[in-house]
Amino acid sequence: MGSREKGKPKYPLVKSFSFACQGILEAVRTERNIQIHFVVMLVVVFFGWYYSLDGMEWLFILAAIAGTIALELVNSAIERVVDLVTDQIHPLAKQAKDIAAGAVFIYAIFSIIVGLIIFLPKLGIM
Repeated sequence: MGSREKGKPKYPLVKSFSFACQGILEAVRTERNIQIHFVVMLVVVFFGWYYSLDGMEWLFILAAIAGTIALELVNSAIERVVDLVTDQIHPLAKQAKDIAAGAVFIYAIFSIIVGLIIFLPKLGIM
């Protein structure tokens, strides 16, 4: 098993959190779509505060935000791994990237629907 004891974590928990934060910051720094999601998140959180969303509304809004950003991070990771594995244009590489992007797209549509259901009545539209 190498120099690591069986069952013993490779890194202390704080160090693992640090790696996760580094990954998020790198994605925010380099990925346009994540930057867009973060701007939209700030706008939605502002309007949620402005319209005094109740606990259940916040729960749905935060689940939509977190899910979209988490899937976008996974999508970015998949794109990087595919790019690492091959620099060739390959149908399977394209499919992997497109499928991951599709997952983000589906969740983003869900998030928009959640936002519309919550905010349209507050705007007097529904």
